[in-house]
Amino acid sequence: MSRTWSELLGEPEEPAEAEEERRGFFSRLRESLGKSRRALVGELAAAAFDPGDDGAWERLEEALIAGDVGVCATAELVRRLEARVKILDLGEALAEEIAVLMDQQVTFDLSGRPSVILVVGVNGTGKTTTIGKLARVLHQHGRSVLVAAADTYRAAAEEQLQIWAERARADFVGGEKGGDPAAVAFDAIEAAMARGREIVIVDTAGRLHTQTNLMEELIKVRRVIAAKLEGAPHETLLVIDATTGQNGLQQARLFTEAVGVTGVVLTKLDGSAKGGVAVAIAYELGLPVKLIGLGEQLDDLRPFDPGDFAQALVRG
Repeated sequence: MSRTWSELLGEPEEPAEAEEERRGFFSRLRESLGKSRRALVGELAAAAFDPGDDGAWERLEEALIAGDVGVCATAELVRRLEARVKILDLGEALAEEIAVLMDQQVTFDLSGRPSVILVVGVNGTGKTTTIGKLARVLHQHGRSVLVAAADTYRAAAEEQLQIWAERARADFVGGEKGGDPAAVAFDAIEAAMARGREIVIVDTAGRLHTQTNLMEELIKVRRVIAAKLEGAPHETLLVIDATTGQNGLQQARLFTEAVGVTGVVLTKLDGSAKGGVAVAIAYELGLPVKLIGLGEQLDDLRPFDPGDFAQALVRG
């Protein structure tokens, strides 16, 4: 059963509402992961799996690595499958082990007043759109939100974020073009405290994880947030484009080292054949995937559920 927003946000929910939220989600997830599923299990589906055949295990390893599951996670999945007494259905067994490998205690820390969510990632991953969708969901769940445009390099980024804020009925704080991003984050927290807003979502400039100077600036933003409000940022979400495959794993590693990422938002699953990277991120870095983006619509940002993901990735 898919995780719901109420479960992620720690709210009570009516069974009927939960069922309504879950209805139809798996089919959309299955459709979004179609390319990844075909890349992962296409070759394996062509022949019966024989646990006694070394060649079958080699083909399985090759398929997992080709599906961007990663070398380390692949080795662990194969080890777990080999330890099984009997495998009647390879797909079902693989889906079960992937779900176990990715199943972590996923929470969303909104304990601060205000709670600060810092959103980071490279250019083109869908950070701004993700923030807009998240702000809208939080508003729908009765939370008052302020959005901060700390990407001061691109005027279009601020304009786009302001439009999203208006659609989500969230307050908006921007800055001067080329100004100090940390100052925008500072001002946003002050504004939220003055206005009694519950949540601040801070957008940041897209940067390559290899750009040392820009990463240092991001570290400064985080440091200023922490100095302004004890315990902040309460969440640091890294938005990763699923189409980047194993490069997304390296992004997750370096951003986590720099700013203490607490969770991943995996976007553009609908156009990717590399959705297996989510398994690598969860296993190698112990970093939970908290949200997934299935498309461009307002309701296409959803809480991540490892069981549904594994079934859609392997079984369809």
